[in-house]
Amino acid sequence: MTLALTVISGLCWTWVYIEAVRLGFTRKTYSIPMFALALNIAWETINTYIGFAYGGQSGIQQLIEITWAGFDLVIVITYFIHGFKYWPRGVTKPQFIVGSLLIFAASFTIQILFVVEFGRTDGAKDAAFLQNLLMSVLFIDMFFKRHGSEGQSPIIAVNKWIGTLAPTIQYGYMGGDSFVLGVGILCALFDIIYIVLLARKGTLRPAA
Repeated sequence: MTLALTVISGLCWTWVYIEAVRLGFTRKTYSIPMFALALNIAWETINTYIGFAYGGQSGIQQLIEITWAGFDLVIVITYFIHGFKYWPRGVTKPQFIVGSLLIFAASFTIQILFVVEFGRTDGAKDAAFLQNLLMSVLFIDMFFKRHGSEGQSPIIAVNKWIGTLAPTIQYGYMGGDSFVLGVGILCALFDIIYIVLLARKGTLRPAA
């Protein structure tokens, strides 16, 4: 059961990233909210390194995290190519680049501090669910800021929901972790709201 949930989460999140890459290049946008994207690439990079350097992860989990990091890197590229147009008017391109780099640097610092403070296992797990909750909220924020579903997709929304629900069951319900269970339930709630928003816009179908 644990292996099945790990695989489900890995496949669903990989599909999220593949769709985000596709939309980024075909729609000339970026599809993962910036702050969540910065935390994601930091988490995946750091925990991939920890997995290889210190062990403690299954081969499947290491493969999943490497895959995620690779796709996230491409999404970061789409952000730097197309993200400038979403920043406030009056911001210059150099300011956009410097500001973005500072956010990415801060995200790496936060992820490292989580590991230092809470340990390699609990730090990674708790950080993952907190940034997942942030992403759930930021997807809704993105929907309203872009006045609709520009650069977004039901494929991303539904697979994020399922991809987070699986580890919520694995670590929160089966593993007895009340923090993970509570945050995971909040993620599911906001993910469903986001799916409904896309559906009411008439976008709950594969993007062309």
